[in-house]
Amino acid sequence: MNIPFLDNWRKRHDGTRGVGLAAAVAADPEGVAELLAECELLRVRAGQRGLELDDSPTSLAALDQLPPRWRDDPEELPWLGNDAGLYLGTVLVRNVPGAVWNIWPSGQPVVRLASGREIDVVEAGLDWAIAGSPELSQVYSESAEGQNFH
Repeated sequence: MNIPFLDNWRKRHDGTRGVGLAAAVAADPEGVAELLAECELLRVRAGQRGLELDDSPTSLAALDQLPPRWRDDPEELPWLGNDAGLYLGTVLVRNVPGAVWNIWPSGQPVVRLASGREIDVVEAGLDWAIAGSPELSQVYSESAEGQNFH
């Protein structure tokens, strides 16, 4: 499978193909977080509709309001949904104290909250892209609720 953000990480780290995503997160969590935040397709599509994604919770609400034209392209739909999930995760990690990226043994990136709860943000992004629910802002609110904000 071609995963652009992982390919970019490998290029930055001398093309090491044997390094798994979990090892990459352990070795360079900030670098992997930066790559997961790229979400290039989503950012391009949002920009085409006049929306700049600034990694804030309000940008999730703005994404929820976009007409779902991506559903007309079955080839792009899963990629956009994946990006939406990674963007949701990025907003959580950058705005919710204690939220960090974690990688399941399957290789799936998830967000672990300070409480220990893990959010499968990619699944949430795919659900949002395909069906429109749950809304990204709703997943963010439910995830951030009850977290310790110091």
